[in-house]
Amino acid sequence: MDKIIIYTDGGCRGNPGIGGWGVWLRYGDHDKKLKGAERDTTNNQMELMAAIKALEAIKSSSIAIELYTDSKYVMTGINEWIVNWKAKGWKTANKKSVKNVALWKRLDVLNQQHNVEWRWVKGHSGDSGNEMADTLANQAMDNIQQ
Repeated sequence: MDKIIIYTDGGCRGNPGIGGWGVWLRYGDHDKKLKGAERDTTNNQMELMAAIKALEAIKSSSIAIELYTDSKYVMTGINEWIVNWKAKGWKTANKKSVKNVALWKRLDVLNQQHNVEWRWVKGHSGDSGNEMADTLANQAMDNIQQ
């Protein structure tokens, strides 16, 4: 079965500080690279934004997606924490507001619209997809600093 392969990465220079996100989408012989940056953000926000921008770029909801991230925050949040957050009105187990709730809500909607298989990949371990996403995120940060 054909599927879209996506690698995402986000990073920050300073936390908070200048941040960037990168996405590499592949489908058959086609690929697309996306990147963006913000001046005052956090690493976790950029990791979330990478996944959001990747899924926003997919127009069809019928194609399976394999999304790779090196963020345990994103992986655990989307696969485990989010169910309880939603049940508790976007509050944590400690009854505090979920951090980055607006981004989590956007990602949740997109995740429900698509057939996403979430996969974790160790960052900076030589995985070509992860390295490409990291390169794109760093290029975006370089561009915003100029």
